[in-house]
Amino acid sequence: MSKIAEKWRAFRQWQDRPYEVAPMSEEWHRCMTCSTEFQGNYCPRCGQSSRIGRYSFKNAFLLFLDVWGLGNRSMFRTLRDLIFRPGYMIRDYLSGMQMAYFPPFKLFFLLMALSLMVESGFNITGQNYFETSRELVLKGFSDSMDESAPQDAEMQQINQASKERGLMVLEYAHRFPSVTVLLFVCVMSGILYIFFRKSPNIPNLRFSELLVALVYTTDMFSIYSILMEFFGVNLTLQSLAMLLPIIPLKQMSGFSWWKILLIMLVLGVALIIVFAMIGVVISFYAIATQ
Repeated sequence: MSKIAEKWRAFRQWQDRPYEVAPMSEEWHRCMTCSTEFQGNYCPRCGQSSRIGRYSFKNAFLLFLDVWGLGNRSMFRTLRDLIFRPGYMIRDYLSGMQMAYFPPFKLFFLLMALSLMVESGFNITGQNYFETSRELVLKGFSDSMDESAPQDAEMQQINQASKERGLMVLEYAHRFPSVTVLLFVCVMSGILYIFFRKSPNIPNLRFSELLVALVYTTDMFSIYSILMEFFGVNLTLQSLAMLLPIIPLKQMSGFSWWKILLIMLVLGVALIIVFAMIGVVISFYAIATQ
């Protein structure tokens, strides 16, 4: 037990420790583009990597990795830290350590593209999660429109129009998941900013910083979702993964677990109210267009 406790303490210390940049190499290089002689990894004049020399398949591959932000290992480091120390990584990024990590929005769109591939059937089970979830959501929405109660012709017409417009909104959300998720993150940012703007670890937190933090949190959730869907994890465990965003918010802010849980409860109630208001707007729009 003592060894386990010691390893846990070492892990917690690693979590809280900011990323440390490796010492710059003292080796001299000659830039193949501008002929500048320099020490380090990149030419101070034109920015070309010291690894790039005469053309080869290896150099071409390294350039390809650099285009996607993989060559400097920031992608792998970001994925690793989002899994094992998400809140601390977000705190480091917001404090200014931005070259060490992959940009949050760029990572968001890459993960969304990968998620669509996995959900559409590129997984071990071959299941099309995208169509399954779409059918469940649309069926749930249709069943929620109670048509069993007696209604006059005008009310039936209004309900049908509301149902059609609601289905249009859901279809749009499934056709453009990236836009839908970003809008959802913006709404959550507006609500959570009330509570997190005076967090202990990041005093005077800006709204833009909280938005970036939630995008990174969404990236972390996407990583776990992609892994679980790829390996065919059952829906119950996938549902429990909805609690994962609590971890980075706790680590980033420094609030107690009880306060984080209370904030998330308030967020859930606020989101229910927001979606109810959207439903009311759709109903009024259906009435106005009749």
